Amino acid sequence: MLNKNYKILKNLIEFSTLPFRVRYAETDQMGFAHHSNYLKYFEMARIEWLNTIGFSYKKLEEDGIVMPVVATNLKFKTPAFFDDLLVVHLTLNELPRARVVFSYLITNELQKEVASGSTCLAFLNTKNNRPVRCPDTLMEVIQKLL
Repeated sequence: MLNKNYKILKNLIEFSTLPFRVRYAETDQMGFAHHSNYLKYFEMARIEWLNTIGFSYKKLEEDGIVMPVVATNLKFKTPAFFDDLLVVHLTLNELPRARVVFSYLITNELQKEVASGSTCLAFLNTKNNRPVRCPDTLMEVIQKLL
């Protein structure tokens, strides 16, 4: 069952994570959430989205397919601080092929933009480390959503 933060609009899939707090260990000397954590927030959103649509990334790996990040883009708008409440909004703009591209928008509890960006992930066969097309099991789940 899809959570209330999930939308589908004309071949565009949007998903929002549950709110989460910036942990103290994620901050730097300036008190900002360290820039390296934003890619972790993106990953958290991807995994949460897959779980929400009933697809197991763990099972995909067990079946010999991994999804390495091959490109990222990240733009900071305003700092996040310890204990700030954040939400990651994930968008899938096109159906995956041998790669999948996600866009992200991170907002704080005031609905203010904190950061935005994107990631490009490839589908890789672990037996030969060669790219493969999006697995049918994932494609079927995504197409059922549209």
